[in-house]
Amino acid sequence: MAFSNEDMIDVILSMNNVLVMYWDVHHGWKIVNGNSMFFSGMESIPNALEGLSQYVLEEDKATYRVFWRKIQAGMKGSESFVPVKEERINVSVHMNAHRDIYSYHKIECFIMKDETEAIVGMNVVVCALDAEEIYRLQLAQNMTNDRSPAMFISVANEIIKKNPEGKYALIQFDVAKFKAINELYGEVFGDELLNYFLESLKIICNEDQLYARLTADVFMIMTAYETKQDIIDFIEVINRELLEYKNTSYRLVFGVAFVEDINERLRKFGDRAALARQSIKENALKYIEFFEEGMGNSILNGKFVEDHMEKALVNHEFVMYLQPKYSIQNNRMVGAEALVRWIQPERGVISPMEFIPLFEKNGFVTKMDAYIWEEACKVIRSWIDKGLEPLPVSVNVSRLHLKSGVFVTILNNLVEQYKIPKKYLEIELTETVEDIDTSSGIATLKENDFVLLMDDFGSGYSSLNTLKDTQFDVIKIDRGFLQDFINSDRGQKIVKHTIQMTKSIGLDLVAEGVETKEQAEFLSECGCDTAQGFYYAKPMTVEEFNKRLMEEQ
Repeated sequence: MAFSNEDMIDVILSMNNVLVMYWDVHHGWKIVNGNSMFFSGMESIPNALEGLSQYVLEEDKATYRVFWRKIQAGMKGSESFVPVKEERINVSVHMNAHRDIYSYHKIECFIMKDETEAIVGMNVVVCALDAEEIYRLQLAQNMTNDRSPAMFISVANEIIKKNPEGKYALIQFDVAKFKAINELYGEVFGDELLNYFLESLKIICNEDQLYARLTADVFMIMTAYETKQDIIDFIEVINRELLEYKNTSYRLVFGVAFVEDINERLRKFGDRAALARQSIKENALKYIEFFEEGMGNSILNGKFVEDHMEKALVNHEFVMYLQPKYSIQNNRMVGAEALVRWIQPERGVISPMEFIPLFEKNGFVTKMDAYIWEEACKVIRSWIDKGLEPLPVSVNVSRLHLKSGVFVTILNNLVEQYKIPKKYLEIELTETVEDIDTSSGIATLKENDFVLLMDDFGSGYSSLNTLKDTQFDVIKIDRGFLQDFINSDRGQKIVKHTIQMTKSIGLDLVAEGVETKEQAEFLSECGCDTAQGFYYAKPMTVEEFNKRLMEEQ
């Protein structure tokens, strides 16, 4: 009787009896025993285990495919042969016992290998789980940790002690933006996905590869290796097998740390694997990273910034600095740009490059921007109260604001609260490719009579074509554009024509990054009269700026 006779398999499974199959490299597959019946003289049955997948519940088929592919890859003569370490490989899945009624079944493969550790024979037993086995399985699936981190470290140390001459690595991985998956598909789906990972790791990892679910969606594996390529190949297997759940799109990120000294705490190398993983979470082009010395600094700094940013706002640790804008012709201040510095009690002054990019990513920049807007309004109000002629102060508005629409109300409320003419609060926006949201935000600013400055013109996406229909009032020439072009005759002509063309269509200009007298004189000859840069002044405290302002008036 051939395996293609599905009625026999149906009978065996529906009666919860044991289905026993045998495979060897010479004779292929045979059913040995089923429902206490013995079959002999049967024809070979190719891919019997693969054929069993038709009885597996749809939700469990991804896990079953991982199981089947590992068996297939370890078989003698496989095109993609992978040596098999285990004596037994098993999987537990729901199978269709009778008339679309599914119950838990265990499929166990007892392995026979040759000297190359290729599978040359298998006894395969398929049987229903009893109530106690089902309870233990469900309990394990609902636990946060398949094996607790403490137990993982303990067992890993024991493995290393047994073979101290071996080379070991810790691999840590998680799902990039797992929170978004929970929000899109629900927490039940998220739990199913993580359980699929656990079940698949049981199949993918051999007896010498220890694995654990650490917390949430973070998993860790300890594996022996000979070369770095061994680790890369192993990770590629994991990545390929785990990215097949219910046709859902998600990305896995892997960090690797080599166990360099078996006498050091293993947790140290686990932390290094975590740092490597975290270092590429925002890099969509990379999914494997190996730990390198110094890698932890940026990660730890980022964590410090995020842990302290809310408190810093409340405690007024963000301080507004002003960088003057000068008239080249008259050598007098004609305005200022509001910049932010973070003066942190524990670390002193934190560079904007250490926190602004992170605030742009996590959205906190909107709160910080609004804080600086109010600080600028306070300063302008103080000038008016002191009888000084106010200078326009330009404040930066992140593109994140333009997508909300609330920011214009905040700006209007601040101008009204501090009773300052709107012309003194100018808005700087970085020139980028515009979408519907940003274009709408810019249009709203113009409708509310704010002066708009296009920051960093000449870098990124900018081009002369963007000036044709621009709603900006002032163009700020990027310091890189100026420095790159001013050192050659051809470059100087480009700068000169850009300035002349911009002025001819009614836009004002400010040149950023002016560092020498020669640069200032060249810009003046080209028709640009306003400059900003270290040649004139570095960013300074409000007190220093006020002193200069009073001296000029």
